[in-house]
Amino acid sequence: MFAGASRGLALVASLLVLAGCGGGGSSSAFTGITHAPYSVSDVALQDTDGTSYALTEADKPLTLVFFGYTHCDDYCPLVMNNLSVALSRLSKADREDVDLVFVTSDPARDTGPVLRKYLDRYGSGFVGLTGELDDIVAVARSLAVSVDDGTKLPDGGYDLTSHSTTITALGPDHTSTVLWDMETSSAEFAADFTAILHGKAPLS
Repeated sequence: MFAGASRGLALVASLLVLAGCGGGGSSSAFTGITHAPYSVSDVALQDTDGTSYALTEADKPLTLVFFGYTHCDDYCPLVMNNLSVALSRLSKADREDVDLVFVTSDPARDTGPVLRKYLDRYGSGFVGLTGELDDIVAVARSLAVSVDDGTKLPDGGYDLTSHSTTITALGPDHTSTVLWDMETSSAEFAADFTAILHGKAPLS
């Protein structure tokens, strides 16, 4: 009788393990947060080559926008790593339909070359944008993202007391109805990106 009970417990444990490893459940749910439409500002910033770039020029089916800064040592690396891994999970065709744009909230220190070096640590082809702080704030505000200029530091940068850690999805019409928070995993990002690209989730 004891042996039978042991076999029964082992079977239940095996089923639980299989359920945990399966592809259903939370991995099939849409993690992104839907909201009223935001139309991105057409204020131009500068990419890492110094070329004028407005987010209204984004031409991919899905453009991901994240505001952060290179001196951030906690949230920004977490988000960037999860986004990078998520994009690596996509098929080649889907990956070509996605742009990732990192907009600095600390333009005094995040010059084009600094941004390029930072982004290349996470992957190739990511767009980095900098510019005047007032312009960056205007673009951020159009997407309901908060950028606080904080306190100026001796080296010319800013101690940014707060900045939103959300990731915004822009559609080809340069409007967003989806965002993610910083706790979204790479697997959840990848599943949501795939759903959006294949018309199984709303974007705009």
